[in-house]
Amino acid sequence: MVCQYKKICKEYHCKAKVFTQMSAKLKDQIGSPDLVILFTNTVSHKMARCAVSEAERCHADVVRCHTSSQSALSEILGKACGMALAR
Repeated sequence: MVCQYKKICKEYHCKAKVFTQMSAKLKDQIGSPDLVILFTNTVSHKMARCAVSEAERCHADVVRCHTSSQSALSEILGKACGMALAR
């Protein structure tokens, strides 16, 4: 799924970092994003708290979504980018 997520983000002209597991350096790896998307059914509470904390620090928007499907990501990016991508 990581490769598919990155491909979808690229289609929307978004630079993406995908984290599937909590690492000790996650706080440093997140950087200064404009948008943080949390697929809440796949991340731990600790990881979600860390991501939200870093998003607040750099004033990034946070979108929470229960489903981690490709169509859900496309819908979120379409709304965030203010456009729908014609497929």
